[in-house]
Amino acid sequence: MTVEKESLNEIEKAGLIQFFEVGFELAWKVMKDYLVAEGYEVKSPRESIKQAFQYGLIDDGALWLEALEKRNLSAHTYDETILDELEKLIVQTYYPMMEKLYDVLAKKTC
Repeated sequence: MTVEKESLNEIEKAGLIQFFEVGFELAWKVMKDYLVAEGYEVKSPRESIKQAFQYGLIDDGALWLEALEKRNLSAHTYDETILDELEKLIVQTYYPMMEKLYDVLAKKTC
C-alpha cells in the first residue's frame, strides 16, 4: 500500500483506521482457523497470535500483540495525536505485517 499524499484528510484517515481494524480482525481469525485446522485449540486473539508465532505463521509475535493493543485502543479513542501515530504505524508497519501473513498462508495452502 502506498500513500502518495503527504497527509490524509480526516475522512481518508478514518477509512485507513477502519481498514486496519477490520483487516486485523480478519487476520487473527484466519490464524485461529488455520491453527484449529492443524489441531490446536485457540480462542482469543492474544492466544491465536502467541500460538501462530510458536507455529511459525508469523515471525514477530510482539509486533502482532502491539498491533492488537493499538487496534483495541483505536476503537475507543478520539485523541488526534494517537490516531496520527496509528496512521503512520498502519502504513509503515502493520499493513506490511499483515501482507507477510498473507504470503506465508498462501505458500502453506497452495
